[in-house]
Amino acid sequence: MIMSTHVNTIAATDRLASVRSALLRIGDYAALTKPRVMSLVVFTALVGLLSAPAAVAPIDGLIAILCIAAGAGAAATLNMWYDADIDAIMSRTACRPIPQGRVRPAQALAFGLALAAASVALLGLLINAAAAGLLAFAIAFYVLVYTAWLKRTSVHNIVIGGAAGAFPPMIGWAAATGGVTLEPVLLFLMIFVWTPAHFWALSLFCADDYARATVPMLPVVAGKERTRRQILVYALLLVPVSTLPWALGFVGAIYGAFALLAGAKFILLAWRVQAEGRNGERAAKRLFAFSIAYLFALFAVFWVDKQAAYFAAKPAWSQSHLLQGVQLDARRTASSLQ
Repeated sequence: MIMSTHVNTIAATDRLASVRSALLRIGDYAALTKPRVMSLVVFTALVGLLSAPAAVAPIDGLIAILCIAAGAGAAATLNMWYDADIDAIMSRTACRPIPQGRVRPAQALAFGLALAAASVALLGLLINAAAAGLLAFAIAFYVLVYTAWLKRTSVHNIVIGGAAGAFPPMIGWAAATGGVTLEPVLLFLMIFVWTPAHFWALSLFCADDYARATVPMLPVVAGKERTRRQILVYALLLVPVSTLPWALGFVGAIYGAFALLAGAKFILLAWRVQAEGRNGERAAKRLFAFSIAYLFALFAVFWVDKQAAYFAAKPAWSQSHLLQGVQLDARRTASSLQ
């Protein structure tokens, strides 16, 4: 009896250890996809999808967003695979699964390629070719242009390479409509102009990391003072770019007012980074944190404004439709009496 109980206890412990090991393994692969970054990608893609002037079946919308999320995860995984050497040097990234040896480079490469192929193929087969083509281009741009080329060779790495992260709203829009118009291009531009200020704020308090890894980020190559000036320049550019959807009539006053107010806050924080100079690390961290919330909020308000405009127009449409129906019934009645 005692021996049987002991054996059962050992077996239960082994099962728990196996489950724990499997969960940790899943967690390591999930970490390769950069889930926090993916959340912003998925949200902007969702706004593009829901803002498009086309009805999307819930199942199609879900498939599109899952494919875009998988594509973003694939790009992040391939980025971690390629950058494993510099990730091991930088304290901010040294705990990632590949530098820690929890996932082998070959496994990460296979996982990233499989995710990329599956996300693009499923998006093309189940939704449409335009969205799949944009997703494939965004993955290739992030991995080949930014990660493998610009990141280690050019001070303009973030300015140019940041375009990869601006594609999701266009992909979401294309998934709904089968094409791209000016409106999703404006959403692309908003993220494109937002990215340098956002990432350079991070690079200001991680400059030593980038210097050790010999990554030519702007603070390393041109110094922190120039970086602070460039952050302010891009913050100033972001305000007119973010108000373009309102200025061109795609959204209403709700979005326009929010874009101006949030943009003013962004400029104020960027100015504080500039004003505090060498003592501006805390200001840079505040700007970095705010920039993430800013983009989430800007896209959320964009979608809310689109919905408000839709529901405001719907009663007028319904009344017009009802009037046309009454007129048609009257004509039919008159015709039958003749």
